[in-house]
Amino acid sequence: MTINYLKKILTARVYDVARETELELAPALTERLGNRILLKREDNQPVFSFKLRGAYNKMAQLGSAALKRGVIAASAGNHAQGVALAAAKMKCKAVIVMPVTTPAVKIDAVKARGGSWTELVLFGESYSDAFDHAKVLEKKRGLSFVHPFDDPDVIAGQGTIAQEILQQHQAPIDAIFVAIGGGGLIAGIGEYVKAVRPETKIIGVQAADSDAMRQSLKAGRRVELKEVGLFSDGTAVKIVGKETFRICKRVVDDIITVDTDEICAAINDVFTDTRSILEPAGALAIAGLKKYVEKKKVKDKTLVAIACGANMNFSRLRFVAERADVGEFREAVFAVTIPEERGSFKRFCQLLGKRNVTEFNYRIADQAKAHIFVGIGTQKSADSAEIAKHFTKAGFATIDLTHDELAKSHLRHMVGGHSPLAHDELLYRFEFPERPGALMRFLTSMAPNWNISLFHYRNHGADYGRILVGIQVPKNEQKQFQSFLASLGYPHWNESANPAYRLFLK
Repeated sequence: MTINYLKKILTARVYDVARETELELAPALTERLGNRILLKREDNQPVFSFKLRGAYNKMAQLGSAALKRGVIAASAGNHAQGVALAAAKMKCKAVIVMPVTTPAVKIDAVKARGGSWTELVLFGESYSDAFDHAKVLEKKRGLSFVHPFDDPDVIAGQGTIAQEILQQHQAPIDAIFVAIGGGGLIAGIGEYVKAVRPETKIIGVQAADSDAMRQSLKAGRRVELKEVGLFSDGTAVKIVGKETFRICKRVVDDIITVDTDEICAAINDVFTDTRSILEPAGALAIAGLKKYVEKKKVKDKTLVAIACGANMNFSRLRFVAERADVGEFREAVFAVTIPEERGSFKRFCQLLGKRNVTEFNYRIADQAKAHIFVGIGTQKSADSAEIAKHFTKAGFATIDLTHDELAKSHLRHMVGGHSPLAHDELLYRFEFPERPGALMRFLTSMAPNWNISLFHYRNHGADYGRILVGIQVPKNEQKQFQSFLASLGYPHWNESANPAYRLFLK
């Protein structure tokens, strides 16, 4: 049976709970990318996600008998909130199954929105696990299933976003970028756009480790992934829907995949333009738009990205901030080897010049060589190769770690440890105002007659820079060392007796 999606979208019931969201210009992205970038702000919905559109429209189509028996849903988080809100408004019992990996902010929101009308069940590690368990409970309890994406009424509800976009911007739109998990959002948007403005491209965006739709379209059949990544938990779907796949074969023009660093960079971009913080799945479309522009050398076009969710766990922000600079090519990281001899440390510092140093880690470990982990602020992707070449030319063996997952996730936090060479070591903490060039001024001042055996600095965006330094000072030179500290003029604290230092570094 052929489904008239244009009619279903035009008659969808979503505005009892949803609102028409803004289509906003992203000025910083527009200027930087050389294209007119518009963001459809579905993160401003009452549940901070587009999902309540499809959930409510589906439940609004159920008969009174079905609503009286109750509904059940499986969700990675945002669909659950939509079902919970709809259930409370319709006074309908809802059982919601979510993966145990669901961020706490989404679990708490479901409880708050559904109240006594909602029963929450945590099961499995992915949406697919939760879905299988929900299907068992559906039969066991005689409930009506509210699918998060593979249902015509859900798809039609999400399609109302496209209806709003084309009403809000009646001039030509060259492409609309849409995040894909199971495919409900892009199916609904694609159906409406291709019926009304077929010249507008529909471009899907997926996390590289959860690209079931991309693989399925390439294979010409639905492909089930063995594993999915969990950073973009809202799109962590192992197999796409039958109906969404059928629609996407017809309406999707291209699919872009992005990695975690690119998603983090997109979260940062949206924050810069809107002061709002999207969740990873919510920023997928923006990350894909940026990659598409770079890949296709697009200029002077009007591009729309769906900012589709903002249910971000606060605890994730540190990771996002850490990785955003790498994803945006604003930071490059290197392993640099210098001779373990007097003067080489200062020579390396001079080589850094006026570059913004974001990280500097070192621990004495070899009598002949010193290995330094250094992060440097950059402007473009090619900068890391140029900097590495600059270090190598100066005689310092250099490895570019900018795209090394082990180094970015783990090793940068593990540089150090016990060292049998660190005899007569004193450990001091220093602080200085975190201004451009302040670290380099500190580094050049740290050129005493004593050997530096440990150095740790990381720019976390605070107002004061905090540095930990180990210096090897013989006991008969303590007085001269104290005079040196006084001449530095930086606040400092002696941590040589700190028990944590003695356990892990001494």
